[in-house]
Amino acid sequence: MSGSGTARGLEIAAKVEAFVRDVIIPYEKDARRDHHGAPTDAMMHEMRAKAKAAGVLTPHILTDGTHLSQRETALVLIKSGLSPLGPLAVNTMAPDEGNMYLIGHVGTPEQKERFLRPMIAGEARSAFFMTEPWEEGGAGSDPSMMKTTCKLDGNHWVVNGRKRFITGAQGASVGIVMANSSDGACMFLVDLPDPAIRIDRVPNTIDTSMPGGHAEIAIDTLRIPASQMLGHAGEGFKYAQIRLSPARLSHCMRWLGSCIRAHEIATDYACRREAFGKVLIDHEGVGFMLAENVIDLRQAELMIDWCAGILDGGSLGTVESSMAKVAVSEALMRVADRCVQVMGGSGVSDDTIVEQVFREVRAFRIYDGPTEVHKWSLAKKIKRNWREMQS
Repeated sequence: MSGSGTARGLEIAAKVEAFVRDVIIPYEKDARRDHHGAPTDAMMHEMRAKAKAAGVLTPHILTDGTHLSQRETALVLIKSGLSPLGPLAVNTMAPDEGNMYLIGHVGTPEQKERFLRPMIAGEARSAFFMTEPWEEGGAGSDPSMMKTTCKLDGNHWVVNGRKRFITGAQGASVGIVMANSSDGACMFLVDLPDPAIRIDRVPNTIDTSMPGGHAEIAIDTLRIPASQMLGHAGEGFKYAQIRLSPARLSHCMRWLGSCIRAHEIATDYACRREAFGKVLIDHEGVGFMLAENVIDLRQAELMIDWCAGILDGGSLGTVESSMAKVAVSEALMRVADRCVQVMGGSGVSDDTIVEQVFREVRAFRIYDGPTEVHKWSLAKKIKRNWREMQS
């Protein structure tokens, strides 16, 4: 991918890599974690202070508020992902990175000053309130099933509903809430915490990299000033795609970085550990797994670069983002699984980050659309293309 980014992107990426390897990797053994293993906000702010001092805080957004190109962003986010803590430390983490992208594209100047500026400065975390409990028939992979409602009352909107798996809600300062009006889906910016937004529980989940976990939320008569609507009423699903297509690609970038690091650790182990008279890598069963890792990592990198180029040239369609999400998440799952297998007992312990990367990438295959949903979407497109060819 080095030939695809500009000199600016390569320079920023090199600074981010040096910072993550030298400063952030030692934090991987830091005991300051919440009830399900995610870093505490105190730990986050400490790391971000060091990132700011090193000149690598929010590196994908320039001082004038413009973003790097997607190919430049890929170079930077891959390097930030070399530690599961890296994206959090340099402020390229989900959901904040995607939320910053959305507010930057849709928000008014006043909304950007109030909600976006603290996020870019690394002072505030955010949450995106879309997914709902399946038991109530709510939205998940199909956002059109959204049950949360919003009604205009004077110069305020009143929101009621329930949300689930809301990443980072606990401890967030900025929220983007999706709800259905008579005109269709709407988005609102809200200050957090708010007494009308109640966190009922934060379940333990397989992934542990995101502060605040994935909360279940009750929204009871939340009153939001009309000036805090993001964009226009009825266009919420369009805005969701503005956010989700690049966000899927950003996930691919960050977790590629983590799998590159896991592969480095597994390779080091295989080149040092001896069994049956030779080091593990000289046994074909192990050496071939590492060779397959190199192939999958390279293919993931090429898929990311292809989609980033499309996004830089205009807009990234759902077809391309679905292809990237499926191809990269499945490839990285294979890489993480092989790393665990190569390292045996050491691979399932927390002596290294390999077992965490395995857990995080397993979750990645589900969020922002499971593999099967994206394949179904692609199959529908294939069918439409066939029908057009027949007519």
